[in-house]
Amino acid sequence: MGFFGVGTSPTQASPQTGTPTVSEHPSAPIPVQGAPLGAAIRVPLGETGFEVFPLILGGAEFGWHVDMAAAHGILDAHRERGGNAVHTSDGYAAGRSEHIIGQWLHRRGTRDATVLGVRVGTNPDHSGLGPVNLIRAVEASLTRLQTDRIDVLYLDATSDRVTALEDTLATAEWLIEAGKVRALGSLGHTAAQLVEARILASAGYPRLTALDVPYNVLRQTEYDGDLRLVAGAQGIAVTPSQALEHGYLAGAVRSRAGVADSVRGSQLAAAMNRRGTRMLRALDRIGAELSIPTSAVAIAWLRAQRTVVAPIVNVYAVSHVDELVQGIGARLSRAHLAEIARAAQ
Repeated sequence: MGFFGVGTSPTQASPQTGTPTVSEHPSAPIPVQGAPLGAAIRVPLGETGFEVFPLILGGAEFGWHVDMAAAHGILDAHRERGGNAVHTSDGYAAGRSEHIIGQWLHRRGTRDATVLGVRVGTNPDHSGLGPVNLIRAVEASLTRLQTDRIDVLYLDATSDRVTALEDTLATAEWLIEAGKVRALGSLGHTAAQLVEARILASAGYPRLTALDVPYNVLRQTEYDGDLRLVAGAQGIAVTPSQALEHGYLAGAVRSRAGVADSVRGSQLAAAMNRRGTRMLRALDRIGAELSIPTSAVAIAWLRAQRTVVAPIVNVYAVSHVDELVQGIGARLSRAHLAEIARAAQ
C-alpha cells in the first residue's frame, strides 16, 4: 500500500458498459474542497498596500538546481497551502528564474492573486541602479515574467555603490507613475541610507517600504543594531532572506563528509562549527517538543522577531514547502527563545 493508504484500488464493473472501473480506496485522502486553509492567513506587508501569507517563496533555485516542471510543482504546492507571495531576482540563473515564474503565472492565471517581488541590479546585461540600467532591468524583468507590473521592486544596493540614492529614487518614481512598479523595497542599504531615503520621501520621492536582509538564528549581526532600529521606527516591512543559512538550518547535512565540492557546499561548510552544531541541537530539541521539523523552528524564530513580516525561503522540493509552512503556526515560548539565544552565543 502506498503513502497515506493510496495504493492499488479495487476494480468493479460499470453498470452501463460492463468495463472495469477503478474505485477509491476507503482510506484514500479526502480531496481538498474550496480555498486552502492558509488563504485566511494574511499579514500587511508594511506600507506597500499588500497583504501576504507570512512565508514568501523565493525563486533562487529555479533555473539552477530546479527545472521548470519541478519549479511549477513547488509554486503550486506553496499556493495550495495558502501562499500568495513570490520573490525572485533578475540575477537568479541569469534571468531564468523570472522566466520560469512568468510561465507559471501565465499558465495558472494567478498573476492578480500573487504578490510579486523582484530584486534588480545584479543582471550582468544591465547591472547597478543607475537610471538607464534600472529602467532596462525592470523592462527586461517584466518581459521574462510576462506581466505589466512588479508589485514590490527591491533595489539591490550591493550592486551599485556609486549611483546617488536620490537618482535611483527619481527613476523609481517614474516607474511607479508609469504603472510598472507598485512599491519599493531595499537590499543592502545602510541604516543611514534608509534615513536619507525617508528624508527624500518627505520631499516627494517614493518610500522604501520593505527590507530584504540576510537574517536567521545564526546570522544576526547584519540586521541587529541600527538597521533594526531604523526599520522599526519607519515601519518598514522586513522580509529576511537566507532564513535557513543556505539550507544548513534544515538539518539535512550535518557533517563535512556530506558536503559537495561546490559553491553551495562551501556555504554549508561555513556553518559547520561548534556554534552551528549547538544551534541545530537546540532547534532539534524544540522541534521534537512542538512536533515540527527543525527547519520550521528556524522559521518560527524569525516570525517571533518584532519587525519581521514574512521570511523569504528558497526551496528545491515540494517536501520543503510542507516542512517550512509548519513554522507559520508554531509559537515559541520565552524559554524556547532563550534557549536559541544561548545557542547563538
